[in-house]
Amino acid sequence: MLRTYRDTLSLLGPALPVVSFLGRLPTAMCQLGSLLLVAETSGSLATAGLTGGALAAGQTVAGPVIGRLADRHGQRGIVLAASLANAVAVTALVLAALAEAATGPLMALGALAGATVPQVGPLARTRSVALARRSGADDRLVGAVLSFEGTLDEVSFVLGPALVGLAAALAHPAAALLLAALLLAGCGTAFALHPTARAIAPAASTRTGAAERTRLPGSAYALRGTMVLQGAMFGASQAGITALTEELGAPAQAGLVYAAMGVMSAAVGLSMAAVPARIGLTTRWRAATAGLVVLSAPLLLVDSLAALYAVVVVLGAAYAPHLITVFGLTERTVPAARLAESMAFLTSGIVGGQALALALSGRLAEGHGAPAAFAVAVGAAVACAALSWTVRSTAPVREVGPAA
Repeated sequence: MLRTYRDTLSLLGPALPVVSFLGRLPTAMCQLGSLLLVAETSGSLATAGLTGGALAAGQTVAGPVIGRLADRHGQRGIVLAASLANAVAVTALVLAALAEAATGPLMALGALAGATVPQVGPLARTRSVALARRSGADDRLVGAVLSFEGTLDEVSFVLGPALVGLAAALAHPAAALLLAALLLAGCGTAFALHPTARAIAPAASTRTGAAERTRLPGSAYALRGTMVLQGAMFGASQAGITALTEELGAPAQAGLVYAAMGVMSAAVGLSMAAVPARIGLTTRWRAATAGLVVLSAPLLLVDSLAALYAVVVVLGAAYAPHLITVFGLTERTVPAARLAESMAFLTSGIVGGQALALALSGRLAEGHGAPAAFAVAVGAAVACAALSWTVRSTAPVREVGPAA
């Protein structure tokens, strides 16, 4: 496993993982940061929720569009424009919130901030896989690349909210969002202009690009659906954790519980490179979804803080294998000319599923307690498992580029 990751870092180089990680960190900061900022400046949780919901909606709808543009015209110009636009939109949201703007303008700026997210995570996956394929790497190294990228995502979604919480405690939520804007302008630009952006030939410049774009197997849509369900698990778990910690008189523990789950998920994600190659992706997908069902079911019985930590941390061990495997299946399933779009669809599906489930589960938790929210998470896990046993993926015929 260590040798595989040495090969991965040798393939990607030292700079690309750093700038891609810092470039995707603002995405993890803006959701919570906008909620805290608007809640503090407006004094209204409803306005904060509407602004955060508009941001999530903008990212869910526009993410695949940015991925499609990157497929057709290359990553460099698209990511550069989106990064700078996103930095401006986030800064405008901060200024509007500090000026105590009305709910409508705040929602509009939130939607703009979500719609201009440069999708560094999905595009970094696409770029890294392209580098691996062009170098003649085998499926094991490609899997390690996806595991590595998945771990960067997990760490960013643990560190991002932590930075927001620290900034809010020491200064003001606006400081966290301004830091996010600075990272977007600097590291987003660095990711866009990194020489590896040339690793992917724009589909619009190839003779087969237009023809390939018309072919997308049905299994690709099922994989997108399972990511929406994975997002629903995140949202429902978050609502249940928040409700239970409030019931137990320890609301400050909610973020720590969720962070502990993310740390476990990141650690298990790194270990995925050690899974033997003979265990295929379909088998891994079915095993991961079975783990989601088995490990989420105890959430329905949790009634203490210690039990909550134990169950949620163990559940985190099933998240990364599922996410990484679905990304791997998508890479094998969709045409290369639609890979960035498909990766962005998966990420947007997580964001959309999480937002919808959080809204639904929050209402259920208010009326019926934390077990009602956790039941939504378990139901989403069962649906994931059902998809994994009914969908059969088919790999397209790919043209292999020259070795780098």
